[in-house]
Amino acid sequence: MNNLEQRINAARATIANSEAILIGGGAGLSAAAGLDYGGKRFTDNFADFIEKYGITDMYSGSFYPFETEAESWAHWARHINVNRYAMPATPLYREIYELVRKKDYFVLSTNVESQFVKAGFPDEKVFEVQGDYAFIQCAKACHDTLYDNAEMIKEMLAATADCKIPVAMVPKCPVCGGSMDVNLRHNQYFVQDAAWYAAENRYKKFLETSQGKKLALLEFGVGFNTPGIIRYPFENMTYANQQATLIRFNRDYPLGPTENAGRTISFDEAIDSVVKALL
Repeated sequence: MNNLEQRINAARATIANSEAILIGGGAGLSAAAGLDYGGKRFTDNFADFIEKYGITDMYSGSFYPFETEAESWAHWARHINVNRYAMPATPLYREIYELVRKKDYFVLSTNVESQFVKAGFPDEKVFEVQGDYAFIQCAKACHDTLYDNAEMIKEMLAATADCKIPVAMVPKCPVCGGSMDVNLRHNQYFVQDAAWYAAENRYKKFLETSQGKKLALLEFGVGFNTPGIIRYPFENMTYANQQATLIRFNRDYPLGPTENAGRTISFDEAIDSVVKALL
C-alpha cells in the first residue's frame, strides 16, 4: 500500500468530521499493544509449563488437555494474571482513547483483557462480547451468575507448585457442585449474564442513534477468527450508511470489499505508529 500521508490525512479528517465513532477491537490490537501471546513474554512467564508440557504459546496453552483440574487451574491462574491483572493499561489503548474521547463513541471488543476500560473508556461504552478474564462461571452454565476471580487467582499463584495448585483450591460451582470455568466464549456453555445483555442493549442503542449520521468505524486488528462479530458487520454498516467510513487497521487483511472502496481507508502499517500520527 502507498500514500501513507494521504491515508493518514483522510482518516484524521474522517474522525474530526464524524458525528459518531464505533470502535472494533480484535486480537491484533492487543498484540500490537504488547499483549503478545508468544515470544519472550511467553517464555519469561511460563518456563515451567513449557518444560513440563511442551506448551508453545499462551493461546494454545489455554486449550492444553491437562489431566487434572489442579494443573489446569494453575495454568489458568498464571495466564489470567499475566494478561489481565499484571498488565496495566498499555500506551496504544490510551492513545486510542485520546483519539476519540471528545466524540460520541462506542467500543465493541472481542478481547478479554479489559484494556479498553483500563485505558479510560467508561464501562458503559464498552461491550466485551467474548467475556472477561476477571470472571469465572459454572462450566456447564447451570446458572447465569459470574464470579470475580481476583482473590482466587492471587491465592492460586501463591500456592502453585510443580505446575499445579492444591486439590482443595480447585473451584466448584456453588449451585450444582460441578467444575468452574473462565468466562470466555470457547464452547456452548458461555454465560451471558445481566451485565452482558445490558452492554449488548447499549450497543444496539448506539447503532440505532448513529444511523444516517457521519459514522467513523475504527476497526483494529480484526481478522477471520470471528469475523461475524466485528469485521463483516462493520463492512455491512459502511455499505448501508452512505455517510459511513471504515478505517481498517490490519497488517494481514487490510482491504475491504470493492463495494466500499470509496469509503474504506486501510492501514497495514503498525497500528501504534498510525495512531500516533493521527494524534
